[in-house]
Amino acid sequence: MFLKRILYYLNPATLFGKSDHDVNLKFMHGINRISILMFLACGVVMAVRACLR
Repeated sequence: MFLKRILYYLNPATLFGKSDHDVNLKFMHGINRISILMFLACGVVMAVRACLR
């Protein structure tokens, strides 16, 4: 259930959906998505580097 919510939140198709929220909230959610994706990418890079040593 938790993983399903995260995958829905990070789905690019839901990023450009129409919402009733104000612009500031939409930008905040966009920045949150970017930070989560960067965190996951860094975690993958660190795991790969650790496995290659």
